[in-house]
Amino acid sequence: MSIMNKNTTRNSFLLFMTACIWGMSFVSQSKGMDYMPPLTFNGVRAMIGALVLLIYILISRKAAGEKAKPIEWGITLRAGLWCGLALTIASTLQQYGIKYTTVGKAGFITTLYIIFVPIAGIFFHRKVAKVVWFAACMAAVGMYLLCMAESLVLSTGDTLVFLCAVVFAAHIMLVDYYSPKTDGVIVSCIQFTICGIVCGVGSLIWGEPTIGQLRDGMETLLYSGVLSCGVAYTLQMVGQKGVNPTVAALILSLESVVATVAAWIACKIGFLSTDQTLTGRQIAGCVIVFAAVILVQLPREWFSFHK
Repeated sequence: MSIMNKNTTRNSFLLFMTACIWGMSFVSQSKGMDYMPPLTFNGVRAMIGALVLLIYILISRKAAGEKAKPIEWGITLRAGLWCGLALTIASTLQQYGIKYTTVGKAGFITTLYIIFVPIAGIFFHRKVAKVVWFAACMAAVGMYLLCMAESLVLSTGDTLVFLCAVVFAAHIMLVDYYSPKTDGVIVSCIQFTICGIVCGVGSLIWGEPTIGQLRDGMETLLYSGVLSCGVAYTLQMVGQKGVNPTVAALILSLESVVATVAAWIACKIGFLSTDQTLTGRQIAGCVIVFAAVILVQLPREWFSFHK
């Protein structure tokens, strides 16, 4: 196996780990809404993630000493700014959208970014293999079976989550553009700082956060802040290097599968009060999504029929 193939496999695994952490974080995100408004939750968890990353950056660069790579602050700050703004908009739209629509609809509509990414790639003159398009359509079908329990009629909440999916696709494209040129951990720290500041200011204006809200929801904030923000988004930054953004989007879409399983387990142990039992339809959706991700990871020559 070539070095490039090894790196691609490793980075794909990092993206899979990202999807797992995000999927399990959905339980904390849902539970956190019981304690505080969306902007408060997003702002605090983003600042926790930024703090964790800042500590890691300071320790790792001090340990590296003179061997630490120089930071190109110009492009690094631009990357953090644009990724941070995209993340802020997407997460806010999603959080508010969930308030006005069902979780099933929100889950399906959000993961439409797996379709928006290759469409966006066309405008950047990216060639997308037919098998990747086919896998993206498979994943969309799987998401429908997994998340949809009723007819798709766009409400205000549906529209907000749809816009969230568009912005998440833009975020993936931004990460794909900047990740080879910057230090992913530093960019991730900057993007969360921006997200935390913007959401925090918004929370102070409209959310009226209280110490009691933060105390009661601290468990969910710590998981979402440390793992979902601090760890997972950094894994995404590092993992997307050298991975086709459409492939990355497909792997990341596994978060909905993990979220469904994690929610079912959380319900069984009493962490969530609503019924999260997996139906045959949802299990079929999980299988299709996993099949799509496996399909897109197979060598391209397997699908070539030239003599």
